[in-house]
Amino acid sequence: MLADELAALLPRMRRFARSITFHREDADDLVQVAMERALGRSEQYAEGTRLDSWLFRIIKNAWIDEVRGRIRRDRIFAPEEEGAHVGIDSSAAQQQRMAVQQAMSLLSEEHRIVIGLVLVDGLPYKEAAAVLDIPMGTLTSRLARARDALQKLLSDERAVP
Repeated sequence: MLADELAALLPRMRRFARSITFHREDADDLVQVAMERALGRSEQYAEGTRLDSWLFRIIKNAWIDEVRGRIRRDRIFAPEEEGAHVGIDSSAAQQQRMAVQQAMSLLSEEHRIVIGLVLVDGLPYKEAAAVLDIPMGTLTSRLARARDALQKLLSDERAVP
C-alpha cells in the first residue's frame, strides 16, 4: 500500500527537508505538505519508478513554492537554531556542526539542494539528477562547485580567530 511505503520514507524525507530548510519546524511543515500532495496525487505516481525520487521532487517543489511565497510576503525568518545553544558550553563536535550549518546557509539554494540530495541523503547521482530534472553532467558539476564552495567556507571559518 502506498501509504505504508510513504510512512517508511518519512525519516529520509525529514532529513532532506532539514538539509534545505535549516529549520526543524519548516522541515516538518514541508514534509507534511509533501505527504498531503503525494497522497492527494497518488494517481500521478508511476508504478515501477522510485518512490523516494518522486517524493524528493515533491519536497523540492514545495520548498520552492514556500520560498516564493515568503518573498511575496516580504517575510524574513531567522533560524531558531541560531540561538538554540546560547549560554551552553560547546564541545568541538557541536562547534563543528554549527560551522557546517552556517556554511551551508551561505550556499546558494541550488547548491544546498544538491548537497542535501547527494551528500546528506545519499541519493545516487542519476536519481538526484532526475529529482532536479537536470542532466547528470549538470548535477556533477553543480555538486563539485557546491563541495568547493562549502570547503572554502569551512576553511575560511577556521582561519577566523
